Amino acid sequence: MHRGFYVGRFQPLHEGHESVLREIATDCDHLVVGIGSADKSHTVENPFTAGERHVMITRTLADVDVEAAVIPLVDVDRNALWASHVRSLCPPFDVVYSNNPLVTRLFEEDGMEVRDLPMFNRQEYEGTGIRERMRSGDPWEHLVPDPVVDVIETIDGVGRLRHVAADDRAPTDDEE
Repeated sequence: MHRGFYVGRFQPLHEGHESVLREIATDCDHLVVGIGSADKSHTVENPFTAGERHVMITRTLADVDVEAAVIPLVDVDRNALWASHVRSLCPPFDVVYSNNPLVTRLFEEDGMEVRDLPMFNRQEYEGTGIRERMRSGDPWEHLVPDPVVDVIETIDGVGRLRHVAADDRAPTDDEE
């Protein structure tokens, strides 16, 4: 068995992420989940804090049979250092699971084994689209695991996302 690593921003964690985590769990006896861009929150692209995403992940993994560590990863703006930065913050792992070309390249250059993952309905399970649904009032709850819905409702995540997306300009006569 392997000690695997999987990274994402999880803004929010969705059904595609959950499927990937479950798939990795069948191949690993330990899973390290990296919360990417942990230093970013309260924006349209990154509305949730690292702590909120940590809760989303741990509650979603509660019924998955794998030992897991969830680690917030602050961005470093030097790609050549990123893989070693990640390894310095995480428990040891020997396999990276990713379909992201940059993540794959950086870990391969760092000497790590990288394995591709199946994509689970990528058109529907995509963070940008889910956040847009939240902003516009379209149904989104069916696209994320139930524990994630609970976290987002508890923190008024939809209200936060709408608030940070609001335009601070006064409406013109044409817009009223």
